[in-house]
Amino acid sequence: MIREVVRMGDVRLQRAAQPVDPAMFNTPELDALLQDMRETMRVEGGIGIAAPQIGVPLRVVVLGMEQNERYPEAPPVPYTELINPVWTPLGETMEEAWEGCLSLPGLRGVVPRYVRLRYEGFDARGRHVACDVEGFHARVVQHECDHLDGVLFPMRMRDMSRFGFADVLFPEISA
Repeated sequence: MIREVVRMGDVRLQRAAQPVDPAMFNTPELDALLQDMRETMRVEGGIGIAAPQIGVPLRVVVLGMEQNERYPEAPPVPYTELINPVWTPLGETMEEAWEGCLSLPGLRGVVPRYVRLRYEGFDARGRHVACDVEGFHARVVQHECDHLDGVLFPMRMRDMSRFGFADVLFPEISA
């Protein structure tokens, strides 16, 4: 089922999400949540979505894309479901790049993120998942995990003059 995406200003996006209880792994309820997140992300044209973005206060993220018109230069990101994710930077190198968010429709901003990281968590069956990623993939993981802590990308920005509506900032893409 396609869910309504919660938008910036809603208090549900400002709260830290709760860990998923291991008893919820391998259940129809968790499978339904993941399916709803996947379908909502697809219909909204997203690259990732976190459960709080559909009003569910659980530490669950879904990400992945082959290509995306909002990020035409971005490489593919494999489809991934992460439950109770944590990530650790692999090095101190950070990079600034444009980001958008389904909860801030039409807005983009330049956000600093770690270039390389290792994420860990669990899949829907409770199996441990771990992966080292870099570049755009690492950026997406950090962005989605921020939602689990009540953080939206403008809160990470260093220069608010690089924040605005995508159709104004990038008219060639919006045309």
